[in-house]
Amino acid sequence: MKLKVLIGWMVLFAAPAFGQGIDFFQGSWEEALEEAKKQEKVIFIDAYTTWCGPCKRMSREVFPNEKVGEFYNRHFINMKLDMEKGEGLAFRKTYPVSAFPTLFFIDGNGEVVDKVRGAQDVDGFLKLGEKILGLADNSAEYEAEYEKGNRDPELVFKYVRALNKAGKPSLGVSNEYLDSQKNLGTEFNLRFILEAAVEADSKIFTMMTDNRKAIEALAGEDAVRDQVYSACQATARKAIEFEMESLLDEAIGKMKQHYPEKAETFELSAQMDFYRQTGDVKSFCKACRKYAKKVAADDPDELNKLSSEIAKQFSQDEGAMKQAEELAQEAAEKGQQYMYYLNYAQILQMNGKSKDARQAAEKSLELARSESPAAVMMVERFIQQSGL
Repeated sequence: MKLKVLIGWMVLFAAPAFGQGIDFFQGSWEEALEEAKKQEKVIFIDAYTTWCGPCKRMSREVFPNEKVGEFYNRHFINMKLDMEKGEGLAFRKTYPVSAFPTLFFIDGNGEVVDKVRGAQDVDGFLKLGEKILGLADNSAEYEAEYEKGNRDPELVFKYVRALNKAGKPSLGVSNEYLDSQKNLGTEFNLRFILEAAVEADSKIFTMMTDNRKAIEALAGEDAVRDQVYSACQATARKAIEFEMESLLDEAIGKMKQHYPEKAETFELSAQMDFYRQTGDVKSFCKACRKYAKKVAADDPDELNKLSSEIAKQFSQDEGAMKQAEELAQEAAEKGQQYMYYLNYAQILQMNGKSKDARQAAEKSLELARSESPAAVMMVERFIQQSGL
């Protein structure tokens, strides 16, 4: 079986990132609308049913993705509604649903910004979110006033917030305002600093941490921690973009200093992302080993993702594929799910161990029979296509 076909199976079954995903709002629909108005955010609604296969796939493979979580938690109020019970039934009367899942984006006034029918993969879902931010972007109206010379503090704050929500650069505007201020300790300026601290490698981030206690007294500890995490993520992404390991180290160092509770997981996830993108297989595998030992040791799903990620990215490296095989075996033995054994079979086949791959595939098929006919068909198709 050709390697590219096996890689195709990897892409089908694996989630490409690690860590915390979307944090879904736990209140009522009315409370979500109120929160959206308060934060001036759009609500993302996963309109699903419990029997919908694509809905389950998004819940399993997309919503837990770290990049998805970081983006959607920052920019949206996120909510799941079962369309066949509870508030979902009332929701359908106002917002008709004809296919599952339907992904709604609704503003604080209850107006639909956009809706998309059908499941999305990670990349598609992130692109969809970026599209929605563009549709809901109201920064132009503030920009027009700003360009005319209006420097009213309230307008500048709204302009910066609108830029941040739209994912546009805001540090230039923020620095200009803060540089003009003689007293950074006013309530307004402290709130401004919190909003403006979007990158860890910026002087505004230092302003935020220097004034942390005062800002926490106004906005709460969680708001500051969330901003620390988001800013460090932004700097880690910049490190990847410019292939600057010094920026990565700065982001990790800022997390250790200002959000130690999540620093270790952040460090290992950020390192894996960086070394994967830069093609440093040795450093990537080293970070994976640490992540498997310190974060994912008791989580077969995370171990399974790790093994798949290594196999997808570094299938030609013997050492990397040996590590992928070990992690896949551990995930399968601990998790005892057909998907884990199927992934293990794929990696064994890629490593030229057809006999062992056949045994893993048979175990996957055995477990699939207690799962669903669709699962059985999937495993059987793999066995047939791989020639096992």
